Amino acid sequence: MVLLAILFLVTAILYSSVGFGGGSTYLALLLIWGIPYFIFPVIALTCNIIVVSGNCINYIKAGNLNFKLLFPYLAGSIPLAYIGGSLPIEKKLFEILLFLVLATAGALMLINFKAYDDKQESYQKIPISISVLIGGILGFLSGVAGIGGGIFLSPILFLMRVAKPKHIVTCTSLFILINSISGVIGQLTKND
Repeated sequence: MVLLAILFLVTAILYSSVGFGGGSTYLALLLIWGIPYFIFPVIALTCNIIVVSGNCINYIKAGNLNFKLLFPYLAGSIPLAYIGGSLPIEKKLFEILLFLVLATAGALMLINFKAYDDKQESYQKIPISISVLIGGILGFLSGVAGIGGGIFLSPILFLMRVAKPKHIVTCTSLFILINSISGVIGQLTKND
């Protein structure tokens, strides 16, 4: 268990350096260590909350919060992270979902993001309904699997080129924090 704690600490340090929480890696470690699956999401989401809280404070203090960018994603994700977290799920289905989440996250990390101009004219305008839908899907996955959703939201926002990179990173960190809180609340209301 000492090695697991060290790996959690290393994960937290590495992920916090780029504004993420590390939920997907905590889940993989818990699976490898044979921890009972039903507590995976609570552990991973709680770690996310701890890890991204400091980043969120620093990013907001630096003036990087673009609430107009963040709000539609949160509007979709908060209720669905709670609902996803509150759903009882069988071990086999959870393992399949976890595999799909981790495989997709790994694939997204392999994408080579090209730099883009840091000028307002180069940003894409995404319809609010699409942003709410993306947020809802990611929120639901976050609640069920125990991830914050940032590992999916960040590449989506960068691929769509919606804002300055510093605003995307801040948006992603806050998305992880708020989704993780909503997901944990949902997980704690479960009647397994």
